[in-house]
Amino acid sequence: MPRRAPAAASGLDFGSLVRQHQAMVFSIAWHLLRDRAVAEELAQDVFLSLYQHLAELESPEHVQFWLRRVTSNRALDVARRRQRRPMVSLENAPEPVAVSSTGDPLLGTALRKLVAALPEKARAIVVLRYQEDLDPAEIARVLGIPVGTVKSQLQRALALLREKLSRVAGLASGLSPGKE
Repeated sequence: MPRRAPAAASGLDFGSLVRQHQAMVFSIAWHLLRDRAVAEELAQDVFLSLYQHLAELESPEHVQFWLRRVTSNRALDVARRRQRRPMVSLENAPEPVAVSSTGDPLLGTALRKLVAALPEKARAIVVLRYQEDLDPAEIARVLGIPVGTVKSQLQRALALLREKLSRVAGLASGLSPGKE
């Protein structure tokens, strides 16, 4: 007889929660790790953990918060382990297929590479802010850090991205970084 997921007091259904949140969990993991296989494995681990903790979660909002927090923290852990044990570059790894917006695809590619080069905590904050559209207070709750830290790290990350993007744009147009 197959085992059934534990039911939370609010009647949350594990299968529907997985279907509803799998794209979000994978997306956060992928944007923080830039490795499809590792992101898929991490997402599976997160949902296994959700299955084990489902009875403790009180509402759909609590589930979403819990998934964002667990995914972000586990992805940061994986990124830290990678730094201690460097791996082969992922520059040649294909990006997941997504519907493209009407923006400049070259600019988007450059920006994704620059975001991927940020330190893991700053990258997590940028991804949660601009991909998941969380406000700084929600990011602070998800990552378990003060709101002021989120704001200052976001400000520094954006300044660094602007600086690097302007250098990339200047080099692409044939200008050297110090000339206008």
